[in-house]
Amino acid sequence: MPKQKYYVVWKGRKTGIFTSWAECEKQVKGFVGAQYKAFEKESEAEAAYLAKYDDYKGKPSSVGRWKNASHKPKLPSICVDSAYNGKTGKLEYRGVNTFTGEEIFKAGPYPEGTNNIGEFLAIVHALTWQAKHNMNIPIYSDSENAISWVYTGECKTKLKHSAKTAVLFALIRSAENWLAENQLPENKILKWDTKLWGENPADFGRK
Repeated sequence: MPKQKYYVVWKGRKTGIFTSWAECEKQVKGFVGAQYKAFEKESEAEAAYLAKYDDYKGKPSSVGRWKNASHKPKLPSICVDSAYNGKTGKLEYRGVNTFTGEEIFKAGPYPEGTNNIGEFLAIVHALTWQAKHNMNIPIYSDSENAISWVYTGECKTKLKHSAKTAVLFALIRSAENWLAENQLPENKILKWDTKLWGENPADFGRK
């Protein structure tokens, strides 16, 4: 049985929250400049309808779910995420302020890579950024592999060395060297609970 979804229409023939795509489609199909989005939870749809469409445009519908969760992520903190485009083969990553979603840093795109490599480099980038700014706050990633690689100090990727990946492997070696020279405190890098909190605030919104 299909999972219940809630459709918010900010701009259409009728605006509001609809409980079926058929009803939503009646309001937006053929309507110039229609603004709408699907949500998995009624509470999220209600909150979105009271907000602006631009706050959700191009973003996963579950972004911000953590604000209403019974158990919330630690604040202040940094969230990191990577995006790998299977069609172009390009990889990029970034880090954002967990609470505001403001972008702190961004790197790429690189001609080849994997999401785990991007997450690994993003975590280390966040660590070096904090060291530069004399900060010590938690870093969230939704990649268990990348978190493990950071704590072991080694990026255990199976990506092959090539002319295209040369820059990426240079960055990996630099990150590994930094980790070898710096001791990480416990509970510094934490797993983002996607099921409870929704998409990582650093998500690129391309799923």
